[in-house]
Amino acid sequence: MLNSPRKARKRKKQPLQFTATCASGLEELVEAEIQGFGGSSVTRQQGAVTWIGNLETGYRACLWSRFASRILLELTRFDAPDPDAIYSHVGTIHWDDHFTVKSTFAVHTTLVNASAAINHSQFAAFRVKDAIADQFRKRFGKRPNVDISDPDVRLNLHIQGTAASLSLDLSGESLHRRGYRTGSGEAPLKETLAAAIVHLSGWPQRIGEEPILLDPMCGSGTLLIEAALMISNSAPGLLRKTFGFMGWNKHDHLLWERLVQEALEQENRSMPKVWPQFIGYDADPGVVAAARKNAVAAGLRDVIVIQHRQLAQLHSPGTHGCLLTNPPYGERLADKETVKYLYRCLGRIFRTRFSGWTLGFFTANPDLAEMVGVQWKDRQRLYNGPIRCQLLIGKESSSVAKQAPDWTLTPLPSGTTGQDLAQRLMKNWAALLPWTRSEEISCFRLYDADIPEYNLAIDIYEGWVHVQEYAAPSTVDRQKAEQRFNLALDVIRSLFSLPRSRVFLKTRKKQKGPQQYQKTADTGTLYEVREGGARFLVNFTDYLDTGLFLDHRLTRARLQQLSQGKTFLNLFAYTGTATVYAAMGGAAATTTVDISEVYLARARANLALNGYGGPLHQTVQADCLHWLTTATERFGVIFVDPPTFSNSRHRQQVFDVQKDHAVLLRLAMRRLSRDGLLIFSTNSRKFTLDTTLDSEFAVREISAETIPPDFQRNRRMHRCWELQHQHRF
Repeated sequence: MLNSPRKARKRKKQPLQFTATCASGLEELVEAEIQGFGGSSVTRQQGAVTWIGNLETGYRACLWSRFASRILLELTRFDAPDPDAIYSHVGTIHWDDHFTVKSTFAVHTTLVNASAAINHSQFAAFRVKDAIADQFRKRFGKRPNVDISDPDVRLNLHIQGTAASLSLDLSGESLHRRGYRTGSGEAPLKETLAAAIVHLSGWPQRIGEEPILLDPMCGSGTLLIEAALMISNSAPGLLRKTFGFMGWNKHDHLLWERLVQEALEQENRSMPKVWPQFIGYDADPGVVAAARKNAVAAGLRDVIVIQHRQLAQLHSPGTHGCLLTNPPYGERLADKETVKYLYRCLGRIFRTRFSGWTLGFFTANPDLAEMVGVQWKDRQRLYNGPIRCQLLIGKESSSVAKQAPDWTLTPLPSGTTGQDLAQRLMKNWAALLPWTRSEEISCFRLYDADIPEYNLAIDIYEGWVHVQEYAAPSTVDRQKAEQRFNLALDVIRSLFSLPRSRVFLKTRKKQKGPQQYQKTADTGTLYEVREGGARFLVNFTDYLDTGLFLDHRLTRARLQQLSQGKTFLNLFAYTGTATVYAAMGGAAATTTVDISEVYLARARANLALNGYGGPLHQTVQADCLHWLTTATERFGVIFVDPPTFSNSRHRQQVFDVQKDHAVLLRLAMRRLSRDGLLIFSTNSRKFTLDTTLDSEFAVREISAETIPPDFQRNRRMHRCWELQHQHRF
């Protein structure tokens, strides 16, 4: 029998029991909110805050909570040792008090150390559903339908041990769904967590000192939107069209309308006369478009500025502000290295271009966050779903050690063995020093077998020396060659006053087959060096080459000049150094192709280290010849720098640059735009270009123009050509 109206009114005045669920780490924030809404006996536990209050406190929580996920109104508590107990107790509730036979409903269940008889949340939910359906069928001859995706009424069954509570979900969809998100990027940040990040960053309290909020990797714009809604005192639930209580029979329409009207009036009164600046950038133009739509849907079209911009192009828009961001986490091992160097790039930019700013950095990799190089003055532990995260707040830069020493060569004492080599090195150093200083070059070749007895190459990389011994021919006594090499090392260490840890040694000999590609990952330490305004990662131990071909320095600079506004293709890309130069030159997009995932991983790391990434900078693991046969896109600039010889484990056939270059170049020219330019380079000493290419394309050798001063002693270090379509001439 239905309760009388008098009893219903009396019951309505009785205090109600509510629970607000939230992400771990936000409980204290939600507790403060509930107290502000008028809740009493407020208590918090992990992931939940409970309170006693009237219906208005529950409605206010739905409308105003920035940090809670769901607002639950408790209907009953009972003991649930087994599924039959659930069915029996749920059946005692008059469900037609709450919804009609025409309504749809759904049951969500959470189990915490439940009894062995209740070992599956879905089965427990079925028992609730059965009890409700059976009661309706018994009393009215019909039963309401279940709609898991969009029900009129949502019920929440929570069982901990044998203690059960059954609640009505007043929120319906999770409260993080504010109603403004029309699209999002990959792994979007929930609005509730974004609001917490903004609040915990302390920026809303520092607006007077920091009138700019900037997110350089803004994704769907959630941090900026939540910050703007917070500053304007806009109720986060105002944009939502539906809540769970709207399908509830006891919904108080007048109360809800009053609260909504109150929120609108409060928003109008609180609207800032002068807004702080909200600025967002992202490397993905598609994500930028979605973020702009979200800002418009949130009513913030004229408040938030969102633009497509690479991290490399980030500059301070004012003297003081807060840089607040949620950069990629790098959950996959392959991405973690890229993210590490992205963090390093962000830290370098923050330290050099954002003096006086505060940095708020939300990450799931606090160990990688140390790459930022900022002294964190505050750390907040939070969760993004199941991922443990930290919000780090910092301002003062930590000390960053200077990489390249200001070397002063120390002559060897008179009569010391190896004077001939020492004098040659000092002579080369004196000749190259003015050039390296004027061009700000810190990586260069100092010596290349200038004296036949010392058959080695010496390269300077910032504060390290890389020594490559050319393998002696079989006619040279091995013991004598070894003695010469050890003497050369003693001379180098003494001349430069270097510890052994700063000198790396290799023997350069012709490698065959799988030996060229035996590494499956960078296992050695990667060192950061500078060239041409860019930064690159070099490996002195794992490979014959370091990952930065010094003789291609001018070629890379040429590609940088050519790439402005063009699409760029890098074939046999190795570690992507040419791609970085093209990106710095303003390439509209780049594609980097190599057969080795190890090299491509370093290419992505090099791009990230310089602030480039996103869908406009693609890396492709593929055999370049095969890839060219299937590719359809055309490029404005193409760089082709194949190995001299390769029969790696990836290829089904041997590649020989002399034999195969004509086929390779013809395929590459098909991918070159009508007005484009292709640069082809090879280090093969005996190479001759196929003369038939001259009849098909405009071909010009530029070898002399691409040999830098430190390689002039060996002008055949590489050879280089430009190819264009003949219609241009």
